[in-house]
Amino acid sequence: MAEICRAHLDSQLWKPPHMRIDQSAWAIAAARQAASTGLDVSFSQNWEGLEAGLKDAEILICQSKPPADVIAKEPKLKWIMITMAGVESLLPLDWLPEGVSLTNNSGAHYPKTREFAAMALGMLHFQMPHLATAQREHAWSAKFDTLIAGKTVTVVGFGTLGQATADAARGMGLKVRAVRRNPGPHDLADEMFQPEDIVKACVGADYIVCTLPLTPATTNMVGAAAFDALKDGGGVVNIGRGPVMDYAALVERLDNGKLSGAILDVFATEPLPADDPLWDQKNLMIMPHMSSDDPGNYIQRTFDVFFQNLDAYASGKPLVTEIDRTLGY
Repeated sequence: MAEICRAHLDSQLWKPPHMRIDQSAWAIAAARQAASTGLDVSFSQNWEGLEAGLKDAEILICQSKPPADVIAKEPKLKWIMITMAGVESLLPLDWLPEGVSLTNNSGAHYPKTREFAAMALGMLHFQMPHLATAQREHAWSAKFDTLIAGKTVTVVGFGTLGQATADAARGMGLKVRAVRRNPGPHDLADEMFQPEDIVKACVGADYIVCTLPLTPATTNMVGAAAFDALKDGGGVVNIGRGPVMDYAALVERLDNGKLSGAILDVFATEPLPADDPLWDQKNLMIMPHMSSDDPGNYIQRTFDVFFQNLDAYASGKPLVTEIDRTLGY
């Protein structure tokens, strides 16, 4: 960067250690990036420190929604990066000043999501939700199937998480159908569908993997009609957000056998309450929102996304992971 740019990093102490953007984590990232020499960086660990540290900063990197009254006082602020992919907790974006861009860390989760997706598809194929239920019931209940290669998965939502899922599925020999707003072709998908054609995308498929972000438009997008379009005995995975899938319709189809199993990693309320009936639902495996976080690499990959955006920012180009104010993702 030709000129020194002020950036401030706020790391909230309530976050787990592997998700903190403190001086030590920054030092590791900066040592890998020549662009870091053009930054004057300050740090804080609470909102009080943020207000002092943000003075004259153009860039803020933070882990949750910053106080609107604090950022409104900073006329030089041009860009806020949130160190997470899902931004539903920030909506609506009426707190974001005009002229200030918002980015997330989309891309940081790709490798871990790819591995999780491969595991989840394999678990559905080998009937692990059914076998877990049978084990609880002390029942010897074998189910056999052919190879997973040649089967079809419909990936609903085709951003970073969806593409990582498709990458895993392709590696296992599955055919991939993708649902996203942009219907143009993609190297990781055999067929592309728009959201209004989600049922068509699921007709005859073996599995659904949902990776959707949560917005008003995606709430309950994956529901009864999509489940019913699958082959009998199909399987479902949700690693997007809980409310984008109709869990009542899912449970009904697990009970009546239309679906053979499901793996859920996300819920409307987290942690999932101990008295929630989903805990005892047959042919269902519950994951505690762990599909994409990599404690060994999460923050460093997040900083890699930041430096990709910084290159664009310094060149006057559109930021790579900018959130659309209208769409909310």
